[in-house]
Amino acid sequence: MVQQTGDPGNTIPAGGRGDCSMPPRTAKADKLDEESQRLATERITVALIPKAAEDLSRLQASTGLSKTDIVNRAISLYEFLQAQIDAENDFVVRDRKTGESQLVKFL
Repeated sequence: MVQQTGDPGNTIPAGGRGDCSMPPRTAKADKLDEESQRLATERITVALIPKAAEDLSRLQASTGLSKTDIVNRAISLYEFLQAQIDAENDFVVRDRKTGESQLVKFL
C-alpha cells in the first residue's frame, strides 16, 4: 500500500496488487519523471490479455528493454506492416540455414 501525502490515513494499492510497498520518492526519481513527461507526447493505459502480458514479460527478459520501449517499437512495427499490406506487398521469411522461403499472410 502507498500512503498519499498529506493524508496519513489514505492509502492506495501499489502496482494494483495491494501487497507491496513503494519506497519514498526521491528528487532523482522526480527529475526522471519530469524528463519522461517532457519526451512523451501521449500517455495511455492498456489492459493486456494474459498472452500479451506473458509475451511482454518474455520480451523484457530477452531484450532488457522497458515495457514502454517494447510497446513503442511494436506500434511502429505494426504501422510499417500495415503500410506494406496497404501497398499490396508480400512478406517473405527465409530460413538462413536451409534457404527455404515462406510467404507470410496476415489475416
